[in-house]
Parts: sequence; C-alpha cells; structure tokens
Amino acid sequence: MVKKMASRVRAMSAHSVSTVIWLFARRSLPSTFRFSGWLVLDLLVVLGSLYGAAAIGGAEGAGVRDSLAPLTVVFLLIGSAVIFSMQGLYLSVIRYMGQQAVWDLVKAVSFSTVALGAAIFSTESTLPATAALVYWLLLFVGIGGLRLISRGWLQATTRADARRVIIYGAGESGRQLLNALNHGTDYRVVAFIDDNPNLHETVINGRPVLGADDLTNLVEEHAVRQVLLAIPSASQERRRAIINSLVGLPVRVRTIPKISELISGNAIVNQIQDVDLDDLLGREPVPPHPELIDRCITDKVVMVTGAGGSIGSELCRRILSSSPRELILLDISEFALYSADREIKSLCQRQGLRFPVVTLLGSVRDEQRLESIFRTFSVDTVYHAAAYKHVPMVEYNVAEGVANNVHGTWSAAWAAHRAGVDTFVLVSTDKAVRPTNVMGASKRFAELILQGLSQIETQTRFCIVRFGNVLGSSGSVVPLFREQISGGGPVTVTHPEVSRYFMSIREAAQLVLQAGALGTGGDVFVLDMGEPVRIVELAERMIRLSGYDIERDNMFGEHIDLEYIGLRPGEKLHEELLLGTSVTGTGHPMIMRAEEESFDFDFIEDAAHRLLRACAEMDLNDVTAILTAHVMGFSGHEPRHDYVWVKQGRVGKRVRKALEAENVTPIRPELVGPRQSTGRPND
Repeated sequence: MVKKMASRVRAMSAHSVSTVIWLFARRSLPSTFRFSGWLVLDLLVVLGSLYGAAAIGGAEGAGVRDSLAPLTVVFLLIGSAVIFSMQGLYLSVIRYMGQQAVWDLVKAVSFSTVALGAAIFSTESTLPATAALVYWLLLFVGIGGLRLISRGWLQATTRADARRVIIYGAGESGRQLLNALNHGTDYRVVAFIDDNPNLHETVINGRPVLGADDLTNLVEEHAVRQVLLAIPSASQERRRAIINSLVGLPVRVRTIPKISELISGNAIVNQIQDVDLDDLLGREPVPPHPELIDRCITDKVVMVTGAGGSIGSELCRRILSSSPRELILLDISEFALYSADREIKSLCQRQGLRFPVVTLLGSVRDEQRLESIFRTFSVDTVYHAAAYKHVPMVEYNVAEGVANNVHGTWSAAWAAHRAGVDTFVLVSTDKAVRPTNVMGASKRFAELILQGLSQIETQTRFCIVRFGNVLGSSGSVVPLFREQISGGGPVTVTHPEVSRYFMSIREAAQLVLQAGALGTGGDVFVLDMGEPVRIVELAERMIRLSGYDIERDNMFGEHIDLEYIGLRPGEKLHEELLLGTSVTGTGHPMIMRAEEESFDFDFIEDAAHRLLRACAEMDLNDVTAILTAHVMGFSGHEPRHDYVWVKQGRVGKRVRKALEAENVTPIRPELVGPRQSTGRPND
C-alpha cells in the first residue's frame, strides 16, 4: 500500500513538473504569468548555481554558507532579475528559439557573472575568484537546459499527430526547410536522403542523412506519407530521374520552388507545393532567347487581350521582365481582370519595376472601343489571347463561341490595322488543325482572318502561334485530376488511347513572345511540343506521385480508382499541329514556320461577315455550313449539342407559337418557317 502511494506521489510530481514546463513554454499564456513563472525558475537556477560554485570552488560543508554573505545572495538575485529582463530572455518564444536567443542567453549569464563579482567585491563574501567561472558554466547549463527541455517537451506533445516526412536533399535548401518545419507543428522530419555519399551516416540537426537505397525501408518503418524535394538547383533531367524513382512508393511527392524562383524573390524555401508541371511532362524546356522576347516588348506599349485568363496572365508575367514602356490588360471579366491586376502590380513592386500597368474592362468584339484604346495609348504590340477554348463548352454554346473567337479576332485585328499597331499576335491551338469541333473550327477561321489581313497594305505584322494543351491552364486536365485525387477519386479519363501534346504554361508564354518577333506577316508558327502524352499515363503518374496506388490498396490501405467516361462532344483521340507537311525552321529550335494555304482578303472578309451575321441571327445550320466550307477537315458537323438548339427542337409547336407571338428570331428557324419582318433596319 505504501509503495503504491509513493508511486502515485512520484507520478503526480512528475506530471506536475511537466505541466508547469508545458504551461511556461506556451505562447498562449498571459504574458505576465509566463514572465513571472520563468523568472522564478531562473532565479532558482541562479541560487543553485551560486551554491554549486561555492561548493566546487573550494568551500566545504559549513564553509559554503560561511563564504556567502546574505547580502551577496540578495544582491545577485536582484541584479540577475534585472539583467535577465533587460536581455529579453522572456520575450523569446520557446518553440522558435534560435541563434539569437542563444546569444541573448550568453550575454545574460555573462552579465550575471559580472554582478556576482561585484557582489563579492562589495560585500563580506569569502567566495574564491575561481568560483565565478564555475558559476557561469552552471548558470548557462541550468538556464539553457531548462529551455531546451521545455522546447523538446513542447515539440513532443504538439507533434504527436504531425505528418512524418522525408527531405530529399541535405544541402543548404534542405537544412533551411528543416528549420522552417521545426518552427511549425504540421510536419515531423524523419531523415534526409541525399545522393552525396560523403554526407551519408552524418547527422544534421538531429536527423540522419541516408542514401536513396534506404528510402523504401524508411517509408515502411516510420510510416512516412510525404517526401519533400529540396533540390532547387538540380537540372530538369536529374529532378525527373529522382521523381521517377519515387513513383512506386506510397508517398506523396512535393517540392520547394526552383532556384530561379528563389533568386527572383517570387518564392521562399518553405513554400511546399505539388510537383512542378514541368516534371510531369518528362521533357526538358529550351531556354528562351531574351533578344527575341525583348524585340516587341522593351520600351514599347504592349497590350494583352484576355489578360485575366491562364495564358493571358502568364504572358503578362513574362512581359514584365522585358521592361515595356506600358502594359495594358484587357478582359471582359471584372473578377479575372481584378485578380490579374493585383498580381501584376505586386510583381512590379517586388521587382522594383516602375512602368504603368493599365487595366481595362471591355469585349474584344467591340471594334470601336478597341480602336480607341489602340490610338489613345499608342499601342505597339498586341497579344490576342482572348477566346473561348473549352471544347465541350463551345459545343453547348455554338453561336457565342464562334462569335467570340471569330468576331473578337476580326474586331481586334481590324482595329489594330486601322490604328497602325506594329505587331499583332494571335494565340491559336492545335485543335484548329482538321477540327472535329466548333471551337477548333472557329480558331482556324480566326487564323484565316489574320492570313487574309496580311495580304492587304498594312503597317501591322500579323502572325499566328499554334500550340497544344497547356498544363495548368484553365480547363486543362491537371487541375481536374488534382481536384479528383484530393477528393479521393475516381480520376476520370475520356478514353484509354486518347493523347495530347502538352507544354508548361511558362514555356508556352515564352515561345509566344519569341514567335511574335519572328513574324513577317501572315506567318503561322507552330511550337515543337515534343511527343504526345497519353492522358491515362499522365493520370496514373499524378495518382502515384500523390501517394496512392490504382489497382490495389497501398500500405496505408488507400487507393484511387481510374474511370473511363468516353469522349466528350467534339473531342478527338489524337491532335495534330500541322495542316500539311511543309514546314521551315526559324532559327529557334522550338519554333517552326508552317506553309499553309489561305484565302484572299476579299473572300475571307465576305465569309467572316456572313458567319458573324449567322451568329447574330442564331442560325446554327448556316454557322456550321460556313465553317465547313472554309475550314479544311471540318465536315459533317451538326450543332446537336447546343443547349438552346436542342431544347427548341424538342418542344416544337409550343416554342413556335411563343416565338410567333413575341416576334422573336428563333435559334431554330425551321420551327417557324420564313422569318417575319420586324420593321427593324436591315431586316
């Protein structure tokens, strides 16, 4: 019974001490209470260090008390309390103690030792002079040890549920990442992995450094869920090799920003993010040619249409580094323009750029407003990125999709011609080549407009840049796959054989800017997209890099299903980049010039006006007929997916009567027969 009571007392005492340490270490306590608690503990350490120094310094038994005059003790306690407070010992958060806190502790202990010397000199103390060194050592160990113990205790209690991670890369970036993670409670670093054999079997801040061969065992032994890549300066090829070696492990692979982003100040080491889209592609980006990018931008007024979109906003980011005289952002979406404006101006501020950034709301279908803008701001270069690019969405809204892509391009290009803009660059797509959908056909028609305008006498250089899918852009598969994976799946793929050309959004924007400088008029530039990527392989890669398996549960009992949903309206299995086989080089290894047939300006102008009139009248049969007649490869298409078109066809007589009563032009003219006159001009 007595033993049990003693055991309980000891347990309660240990719990009480640990509780006190935990309470004093927490930042959330009231500052006065925390200050008082730490001060009392520190003064107890001062008292213990003083008596320990007296004993070790030569005084024995009763001589310890005799060597310390009461006034000496009182003087030292008061002096130490003042010194510790003035040195800021109680301002540091224990959890985030660093080198500065250690330096503050050294100074505080040293000043306290000086105070001890003054007390010995001014009182009747007989403490030997050698005791001062012993006192300094005991006090430093006591006060520092108390804080280390409390910090360790706090970290152990707050990180009980922290996610176990491994840092790949034991260089400077890896060490900085470890320090950053140690200041939080979300992650607990198990070990470092590094390819340098000289670092193996060493320890960095309490974490062992091992080789890649030990990675599998570490993951299984410690139930690691994430591997953080801290290799910002590694080449793309080396990063790809490391990522490929991690694909089969049941861990989520994440990374810190690349060295270029760290140097530019656009990112910091502890910004942990998903694997870079460039790494998903498995291709090495070609470095840009700065002289080509600068040619149409430096000291010029540059305008980007669709600046709030994914391509448009990336173009704006790349344009910044070439120091335009003025940058104009145009978009019809208020929120998208607001977001782009905030980001671009923030980048300008961080990079110390001083040129004006102008944000303008407006539609590219408003020719008068565009011409007014071009003349008012004396625009030199236009990058026309405004378009509807989502294939199924345009299939569901044929007239609006065609009107925006065709009418928008005609209005912007014609306004640029009338205003004397130097360079006009159309951002096109591989879906314009032998299209099976309305979006692709409308983009090819937009290309024909620029090719036609290049045949008339004009000051403006018109050129077209055609490329495939852009990873990470709005409507692309990557954001969709990530959303589906984070939701536990399934990940949906249209068809097991579907493939697409892919390029990172950064590389695409850089190549667009470079291609614009190469144009002479009516050029169709095609970007080298490398080999096409099977969508199912991309999905599987993203699933595995997220720490899941596909066909069976991983070691954590988790997996993500892969589901095939069939091709969507207007989609092809495989895309193309060229209409023919005639291509020439441009001096840039990633940019080719395609030699493709076009129409005379008068012919395409007439077709464009007829097409726009058909869109205005909602005559989708005429829209598709005109596109079929002028766009190579576009044939046999019916507007059978347009929501309004289908709905009117289903309701039949009821819609006919309602439209006749209201004298409204229907989207399905055959429902009401010949159109009645409304008395409007040009009717």
